[in-house]
Amino acid sequence: MTQSTDHRAVYPSLRGKRVLITGGGSGIGAGIVEGFVRQGADVTFFDIAEDDSRALKTGLGSDGLRYEKVDLTDIPSAQATIARLIEEGGAFDILVNNAANDDRHRMDEVTPAYWDERMNVNLRHLFFCAQSVVPGMREKGGGAIVNLGSVSWHLGMPDMALYQTAKAAIEGLTRSLARELGPDGIRVTCIIPGNVRTPRQLRWYTPEGEQEIVEAQCLKGRLVPEDVAALALFLASDDARLITGHNYFIDAGWR
Repeated sequence: MTQSTDHRAVYPSLRGKRVLITGGGSGIGAGIVEGFVRQGADVTFFDIAEDDSRALKTGLGSDGLRYEKVDLTDIPSAQATIARLIEEGGAFDILVNNAANDDRHRMDEVTPAYWDERMNVNLRHLFFCAQSVVPGMREKGGGAIVNLGSVSWHLGMPDMALYQTAKAAIEGLTRSLARELGPDGIRVTCIIPGNVRTPRQLRWYTPEGEQEIVEAQCLKGRLVPEDVAALALFLASDDARLITGHNYFIDAGWR
């Protein structure tokens, strides 16, 4: 059950803020894009999926929403795009590192090339996107970086060793960047979603499988992107001004 728009939190500190969201064209990312747009933020999102992304932009119909097709595994290109956006519109106040891909694989199928490709898709770009926005945040006197982790490695789920390795590393990256950037007033946090009902996740789960997940949760509702977005909005807002360096689960108590 989704929450009525009239009952969602409003954060005045997010209005007009420059926000960059990676992987924002669908799923959790699209929910986060919608959440920041609703707050009146100036939102740019990256994604390689053009059809979904353009449909999202058209559907939201916001003048302050911008889509850029960016392959985040091409770091020089991604950093050049961020530099151009900063030159055109000013430094970003908020970065949401959301982009990832949880393709399944078996250990005996993994090659060195596939390992590198999975780390590039799920880990490397988080650091380099942060590296690109931090100088502007320093000049502004602060900012917020919100990374997206995953409950999967906490549960030790099968056939996801590389994805889970990358997502575990994101929690370490969050801690280290929070320490390094704290003196500049830049906060770094990590959201750890449980199983969120998106079209992609429905590829992996039958209705019976979904029911098993709900039964393993302390709370019996089904997580949707809006739930994750609600936490991202709070962590990016001034209401969370002294929150940094930690991981925040939103998994309905999935154990």
